[in-house]
Order: sequence, then structure tokens, then C-alpha cells
Amino acid sequence: MDPVATTTLLTGETTARRTTVFMKFLMATTGALFVFYVLMHMYGNLKIFAGAAAFDEYAEHLREMLVPILPHSGFLWLFRALLVVSLIVHAYAAFTLWSRANGARPQRYAVKNAAKGAARTKMMRWGGVTLLAWLIFHLVQFTIAKVNFNGAFSADKLKIDGHPSTGMLVIASFQLWWVVLIYLIALVALGMHLFHGVWSGAQTLGWTNSATSRRLAHTTAHLVAGIVVLGFAIPPLAILFGIVKG
Repeated sequence: MDPVATTTLLTGETTARRTTVFMKFLMATTGALFVFYVLMHMYGNLKIFAGAAAFDEYAEHLREMLVPILPHSGFLWLFRALLVVSLIVHAYAAFTLWSRANGARPQRYAVKNAAKGAARTKMMRWGGVTLLAWLIFHLVQFTIAKVNFNGAFSADKLKIDGHPSTGMLVIASFQLWWVVLIYLIALVALGMHLFHGVWSGAQTLGWTNSATSRRLAHTTAHLVAGIVVLGFAIPPLAILFGIVKG
């Protein structure tokens, strides 16, 4: 074989491997940010058990973070921008890796291992799409438009001391069974995505080099997924069954 062609081929393979490692690193780091965010968001949601007014007070404190260094709500908008950029990077890296894996896999290998990897890949792909659709719905409902789907709650009933209350909007929303169902479906997708993401991230970052570390990473992935799903599911279910009323 032509030495020049061989060198070019080897260089291309090395570059591809480096790019693959970098893409996995991007997925791991952006994924870690998402794990941090959902844990903090889950903690904030539990404030609803203290009542709608306490929930609103917590939300207002978030808007006041780093004031007066930043303007009111400035930190929140910067963090949201970081999350959006991270989401784009995460999705780009994921689709790049999936595309590269499918394109580079030999046909015989693909047939032999299709049953093993197809289900997991499809689960993560559609789980990610489900989460993105739910995120858009969630933002429209509680942040962008603050849509009230519950006709039993008038505009005045969604206020506390004459001011619009996010806590009351949360309570009004989760008194509807179909809204709770949407969130529970999204939580199933989130749980599977978190488990796979934490486990894959630990592998990418080199934290699974021994049997003990692999078991620890596997257990941690289960714990993170379980805690997040349970923590997010409790408030809507408590509201739906009348445990939290405002």
C-alpha cells in the first residue's frame, strides 16, 4: 500500500478517535450540568409542601441571586442561557456519535450486534426527544406564558396578596390528572436518560476502571435516577390527591 495513503488513513483514524473522545467528553460534562440542575430543581419543587406562598418566596430568592452585582433575575437568565447552549452541545455530540457509530460499523458486526445495541440507542434517542418536548411544554406552562389549564382557577384565585403566584399555578395545574400523567411519562424518560447518562459519563471520565468502581458507578446511576424521579413525582401526586392544597 502507498505509504502516503497509509499515513493519511492512520492520521484520519486517529483524528476520528480523538474527535469521538472529545464528543464523549462534551456529553459527560454537559450531562453533569444537567444532573446538577435537575437535582436543584427537584429540591425547589419540594418547597410546594410548605405552601404556595413559601414556594413563591423561594422563586423570588432565585431571581435575587447575585443582586446588585447582576440585575434582578440576571443570574437566572445567564444560567438558562448556559443550559440552552449545553443542551445544543449535548444534542450535537449525541447525534454525531450515533451517526459515526452507524456509519463506521461493518455490516456483519452490525447484524450480529444489532439486537444488543438497537434497543438502548432507540430508548436514549426517543427518550431525549420526549424530554425536549416536555421541556418546551414545561417552560411554556410555568415560565414563558404561564398557562393555566385548570378552569376551576380564575385569574384572581391564582394570586396571593394581589400578585400572580407561581405556587398557585403549580397547584392548579397538578390538580388535573392529564397534566400529572404528562409529567409522569416525562419522568420515566428522564429516569432512563439519567441512568444511562450517569453510567456512560462515569465510563467516559475513567471512573470505571475496576470492578469496584464499576459497581459504584452503576449504583450511583441507579440512585441519581431514582431520587430524581421520586423527588419530581411526589409534588404533582401530592397535589392531585389533595395532600397539598395551597
